[in-house]
Amino acid sequence: QVQLVESGGGLVQAGGSLRLSCAASGRTFSSYAMGWFRQAPGKEREFVAAINWSGGITYYADSVKGRFTISRSNAKNTVYLQMNSLKPEDTAVYSCAAGLLPLWTIPRIHDFDYWGQGTQVTVAS
Repeated sequence: QVQLVESGGGLVQAGGSLRLSCAASGRTFSSYAMGWFRQAPGKEREFVAAINWSGGITYYADSVKGRFTISRSNAKNTVYLQMNSLKPEDTAVYSCAAGLLPLWTIPRIHDFDYWGQGTQVTVAS
């Protein structure tokens, strides 16, 4: 089993930055691909970014490319999402997810088996 706990959300002004962290507990964190998803009010949950077990493969949604960076530290059992140039449209609950997949293609929600509770990110205009 894997437990995931997100942190780092909050209220920021448009154009600002925020770094989300996802702390994982479990025996095999380094074997898992990790992803970030978000859900805005009235919207379906959508893919944001993903990273494979080694950190050598990453994927980003078009809406965040060039602004967000996903990274991980297997030694610290933590995955990060650095968010820069934030826009009001980025306002959502951001959730961390883990799954045993090779990440040879853009992942889907059902590819991930474990989910955190989410952290709220609000970007003021």
